[in-house]
Amino acid sequence: MSIDPILRAERPGPLSRLADVLRNDSVGGFLLIGAAALALVWINSPLGEVYENLRSITFGPEALHLNLSLETWAADGLLAIFFFVVGNELKQEFVHGELRNPRRAMLPIVAAVCGMIVPAVIYAAINFTSPDTIHGWGIPMATDIAFAVAILAVVGRGLPTALRTFLLTLAIVDDLGAIIVIAVFYTSGIHFLSLLAAVVGLAVFWYLQRGRGLAARFNASVVPNWLVYVPLALVIWFLVHESGVHATIAGVAMGLLMRTNKLPGEKHDPSHGVEQLLRPWSAGLALPIFAFFSAGVVFDGFGQVLTDSAALGIIAGLVLGKMVGIAGGAWLTTKVTSAELNPDLRWIDIVGMSQLAGIGFTVSLLITELTFADAPEHLAHAKTGVLVASLVATLLATFILGARSRHYRKLERRADTTGDPSE
Repeated sequence: MSIDPILRAERPGPLSRLADVLRNDSVGGFLLIGAAALALVWINSPLGEVYENLRSITFGPEALHLNLSLETWAADGLLAIFFFVVGNELKQEFVHGELRNPRRAMLPIVAAVCGMIVPAVIYAAINFTSPDTIHGWGIPMATDIAFAVAILAVVGRGLPTALRTFLLTLAIVDDLGAIIVIAVFYTSGIHFLSLLAAVVGLAVFWYLQRGRGLAARFNASVVPNWLVYVPLALVIWFLVHESGVHATIAGVAMGLLMRTNKLPGEKHDPSHGVEQLLRPWSAGLALPIFAFFSAGVVFDGFGQVLTDSAALGIIAGLVLGKMVGIAGGAWLTTKVTSAELNPDLRWIDIVGMSQLAGIGFTVSLLITELTFADAPEHLAHAKTGVLVASLVATLLATFILGARSRHYRKLERRADTTGDPSE
């Protein structure tokens, strides 16, 4: 897969400068947070019905089962672009960066698993005597990677880059785990033929980038790459969607299959070239639209929420369970295995980052819908619980990571003036 002219990021002019601005994580974070805030204010205003009607508008071919609402297109379609960018970034880290070291790669993976198990156990313990709500144990397992990365970009501008890599790895594993939980416990089944066809499509996607045999002749052809790869990516996305697996997994899979090494004659490897193209679209369009359509949750009487065991289990699971599971699981892993924490990080950084993982939102709300579809009262309270937990987790993470960011910036200034970066 060579880099077509359409993938070049070095275009002069206003659009190029805008793209450069949107590649800044902080800018993308502010756009996403602003879109989410707008949705929350709108849905809880007297014009809330207008917002509901807007995100319920459907379009798409019914014959292909794609007559979806704007909310679903944003969560399943546009968000796949973000997941592709994240999967691609992780691939670069696994091949060339921080995660090349298995002892460091193991830590966020184990932490993610512990960060799913502990919240589910806490929820189940709180709802143990309530048969109507006990089956919602999967709700606090999920981390909303889009919001978590955005908050980290905004409040953690002085933090070591290793913390972002830790969060990305953890969130991807967390999302994959949540999708498996949904497929096994919260859906009627998986369409394995469509899933197998998607795997075949992914194999073709991988092969065409290798630059050998037929792939080499394809890459040397006069047909622009995007005329093949874009339709192929759309087909893979459609097949994953048809299989019953959350369609954003298609984005993760393709991102992880990107080639990160240059072939002879290439100026850029395809991984970095496509990232330059897609990151501005992800930050400036896909994520804000996704946030706008998914963050519209109605506040439903806090007094009633605090008496609903489902809502309490969700809040405790996301706020407390994520922190204990991730930070505790990671610390314990370093004590009983050869896994190690990056020397640039401290455990208080992991505690702050684990609070970011308590931002549930999209997948948590999806599991909430599946769990309480026939129980409107619990559904409303559980949704409010997800929102409250996400807000509390955001505030706690902002407090901890903001303080850590100031600490690291102070160390950096000290190193610049004295040459001594020690704490």
